[in-house]
Amino acid sequence: MRLALFEPDIAGNVGAVLRLGACFDTPVDLIEPMGFAWNDAALRRAAMDYGGQADVVRHADFHAFAEKLPGRVILFTTRGSIPLNQARFEPGDTLLFGSEGRGAPDYVHERADLAVRIPIRAGLRSLNLAVSAGISLAEALRQTDGFPPQ
Repeated sequence: MRLALFEPDIAGNVGAVLRLGACFDTPVDLIEPMGFAWNDAALRRAAMDYGGQADVVRHADFHAFAEKLPGRVILFTTRGSIPLNQARFEPGDTLLFGSEGRGAPDYVHERADLAVRIPIRAGLRSLNLAVSAGISLAEALRQTDGFPPQ
């Protein structure tokens, strides 16, 4: 299981996802360009003391990311046709989340093996990126018995 962020805009969300990845022993792919400068100081500020514990791979763009994928791409999007509670996950899946401001463009949707949405109350637009990643990763790890040993 992997987490991937497509062109994230907000350093704090990346930090929260890196912490999530570190705590659940799940690698995180960052697909550039990002909406902020990324350096060691930004990593320390965003991920606090969890940055060094996270397995992070940076990709120059989506095509570089897609060339290295080991399994299925599960795109989480408000346009998803499969509700989270009906999605079936496999251990080699990469859970992909679009940019906070722009989501994922059509070419990313076309590459996805599944497009999943998290059901939320009618009339509300979406959840925060890091919250969505946490909910989705927890469900995927539950289904695949992939939680790390304690």
